[in-house]
Formats: sequence, C-alpha cells, structure tokens
Amino acid sequence: MSPTIYTIILSSLATGTIVTMTSFHWLMAWIGLELNTLAIIPVISTLHHPRSTEAATKYFLTQAAASAMILFSSMINAWNTGTWDITQMSYAPSNILLSLALALKLGLAPAHFWLPEVLQGSTLLTALIITTWQKLAPMSLIYMTMNNLPSTILLMLGLTSSAIGGGSGLNQTQTRKIMAYSSIAHVGWLAMIASIMSYIMIMNLMVYWMMTTALFTSLICSKSKTIQDTATTWTTSPTLDIIMMLLLLSLGGLPPLTGFLPKWLVLEELIMQNLIPMATAMATSALLSLFFYLRLTYATTLTLPPNTLQMKFKW
Repeated sequence: MSPTIYTIILSSLATGTIVTMTSFHWLMAWIGLELNTLAIIPVISTLHHPRSTEAATKYFLTQAAASAMILFSSMINAWNTGTWDITQMSYAPSNILLSLALALKLGLAPAHFWLPEVLQGSTLLTALIITTWQKLAPMSLIYMTMNNLPSTILLMLGLTSSAIGGGSGLNQTQTRKIMAYSSIAHVGWLAMIASIMSYIMIMNLMVYWMMTTALFTSLICSKSKTIQDTATTWTTSPTLDIIMMLLLLSLGGLPPLTGFLPKWLVLEELIMQNLIPMATAMATSALLSLFFYLRLTYATTLTLPPNTLQMKFKW
C-alpha cells in the first residue's frame, strides 16, 4: 500500500473515533463508528493472503452487525422518547440492546469469537490498532450512556469476559491470540467497573492502552509471532527482553507493577458496593490470565544462557 493511501486511511480511522467521541446525536455517533470500521478493513487486508481477507470479512460482518444494532436501539429510543440525544437513553429495551451491541463491538464474551480470529489473520501492527485504538469509540459510548445502561448486564458481561479471556488463553501458542484473549479479559474488567465508577474505568483503559501498546511494540521489534519466537528475543536485544518481562508481569497484575493498580481499585470498589462474590470471581479469573502471562515470561526471560535452551535459534 502506498504511503499516501495509508495516511488517508489512518486519518479516516482517527476521524471516525473522534467523531463518535465528540457527538451527542446518535446518527453522528453511528457515522463515526462506520467510518472507523470501513477505514480499518483495507489495513487488515493489506497482506493479500486468504487468511487476512478472511479476517477482514469477519471483522466487517461483526462490526456492521453491531453498528446496525446501535442504530436500531437509538431509533427505538427516539421513537419512544422523541430525542436523539446520546445522554437521554431512558427507554429500557433500547438500553439492553445497546449494551449487547457495544459488547459485540468491543469483543466482550460471549460475543468475543471474532476477535482472536481477526487478530490471527492480521499483522502485529494491525492487531495493535484493533486492540487499542478501536476500543476507544465504543468505550466513549459506554461512558456517555453509563447512567442508563443496565448494570446487571454489564457486570455479567464483565465477569464472563474475564473468565473466558483467562481460560481460553491458556492453551494458545500464538502471541497474537494470547493478546486477543488478554484484551477480552481486560475489557471485561472495564465493563465490570463501568456502571459503578467511571473515573476508575478511564484510568483502567489508559493503563491497558499503554501496556498493550508497549508489549505489541516489543513483539513487533523482535518479530515474535509465537511463544517459541519470544524465547530467542535475547539474541536480538537483552534490554528488550527485560522490558517484555516487566510488561507481561504488569499485564498479569502483579503488585509492584502498574497493572496491579487498576485491578486493585476495581476490586476495592466492588467490595465497597457489597459485591463480594463478584470481586472474588474476578480475582480468581485474573489468576487464569496471570498463568499464561507467566508462561510467556518464562519462555522469554527465564530460559536465558547459561541455562539449557528450550528453543532453536532464529538463524
């Protein structure tokens, strides 16, 4: 793809998100979401490979379905209340439909099946865009309609996502799929706190954004597409190896590192709201995620010389 076309596509991507984040009318928000979806399709299918074409098709179908559901829920709301204002979503059925549509757009379980497949079919850089930038527009819609969204549905979606994201990532060997399940689990934490405390949700999103970007950048630098590739990162750059170890442990949420803070605040807030069984279940599901982060950490840094190497060298 020529640099000019790539620049136009990326600026369309940015514009779509900004339009959605700054709009108060449902039609403008929907236009922003559609612009976002249409701009990322050529980025996913740049490889000219059946796998990437399949990924682009899956992405397009799920996002188009989610956008249609969002438009449908806003139309029902406008029909019953007479307003297209995003903050005035007061009709209960349209709120339920909206929360399910946003779950599909974000890749929250049980509507998460498209995300690992799409990431596996695209490059590491495209996977980075899908797991970070593409989460902003739907999250901003959740933030704007948060007072009206059914909190029970959000709590259940959050719990399911965290458990499925942690459990399904255990048997993966591809780094992109691991990052996809990691994304599902983290967005589950965001959905969990969304209806309770918005400030913690935004802080959680920012921390997730920074850590995921840093880890994907490390994977791009070391060209690591499987766990086996990460084991030979030290031959490229020992410093990068240590950074990757800290990032993985931070994503897992181990105490001295940054990733522990959002989890701690979410659990504290859940306990304050007397949702102790929910907090226990979330903490347990975080252990599942931690296991596959630790496995990656082990392959990346704990098999360094003079220990016996588990993997073949890249050369």
